[in-house]
Amino acid sequence: MLSDAIGGVGFTWASNPACTELEMMMLDWVGRMLKLPNEFLFSAGGKGGGVIQGTASEATLVALLTARNRTVTNNNENKDLLHKMVAYCSDQAHSSVERAGLLAMVKLRSIPSDDERQMRGDALEKAIKEDKANGMIPIFVCATLGTTSTCAFDQLEEIGQVCQRHNVWLHIDAAYAGSAFICPEFRPLLNGVEFADSFNFNPHKWMLVNFDCSLMWIRDSSQFVEAFNVDPLYLKHNHQHSIPDYRHWQIPLGRRFRSLKLWFVIRLYGIKGLQDHIRKQVALAKEFSNLVSTDKNFEIVEEVKMGLVCFKLKGDNKVNEQLLENINKDGRIHIVPAMVKDVYVLRFAICATQTSVKDVQFAWTVIHQLATELGQK
Repeated sequence: MLSDAIGGVGFTWASNPACTELEMMMLDWVGRMLKLPNEFLFSAGGKGGGVIQGTASEATLVALLTARNRTVTNNNENKDLLHKMVAYCSDQAHSSVERAGLLAMVKLRSIPSDDERQMRGDALEKAIKEDKANGMIPIFVCATLGTTSTCAFDQLEEIGQVCQRHNVWLHIDAAYAGSAFICPEFRPLLNGVEFADSFNFNPHKWMLVNFDCSLMWIRDSSQFVEAFNVDPLYLKHNHQHSIPDYRHWQIPLGRRFRSLKLWFVIRLYGIKGLQDHIRKQVALAKEFSNLVSTDKNFEIVEEVKMGLVCFKLKGDNKVNEQLLENINKDGRIHIVPAMVKDVYVLRFAICATQTSVKDVQFAWTVIHQLATELGQK
């Protein structure tokens, strides 16, 4: 409310210096909480830095457009360039990656994941070599840390080395799981970020910040400026080459004072408070997983790593589709499904700020009751 009441116009530093400078500070604060490489921080004095986008979908599109522009710049003599470009992601990646490909008019190739739902380096290497042999130009890879369906983690270190060998832009989408990397026990899942050109996660998903607040870091911000710079006279000011103008770092021109709400949350909870919140929700997911495991009629489908539990009734897809329909029709709780390698699974996600053990136990009671009724029919 305060961000909106201030009514800041933050597309240039001159239009609202506090909006720009607080955003730079917050991206460095969170970057240090995540232990990102110094190349991504403003304080390092290099070309890197961060920006608050609206959503992870925007961040992926911005990264892909920037990678496309870099390729065009480096191959300006190739007139048939656009239809030869190809980008890559896991078959478990979010649908927003596919949409980014459509909007950028870049062919997107889906890499089959392994039995752990991960994109692996060898599968990516094979696809890139095949495409190069066929005259295609690989330009972009989106690695997912915490997939929507099962919270799987692509093998980032393997993927990063492949991207480095082939000079392909590596973007990391950690929209949900990224908040957990402020906890030391989860930070190893981000190992390999040193290979990335850009990295994104959403504090509005799991770090107690209201929507919308999607943090994005880039190793070389001049790539953004080259891709999106349109510089009419009425937007020029005397400091535009000495401090970021965030209008060059995003799709829209105008922007809101999003960094203020991030500042309030970090100052109110502190790093420890945010870590405690994430650890509590992971523990609640483990609690639900334990309840499911006590019932011989159910099975846990994937390893529970964070706040998501994938489970199903033992049986075919049809019975699980019916169970989900009954649960959501009942109205006491709501569950969203996923299809994992042709297996229909139910997803129990711990997301709400005030979720408690009693809530988890209540949800299991409802699920168990409706499953029992389904089995009696």
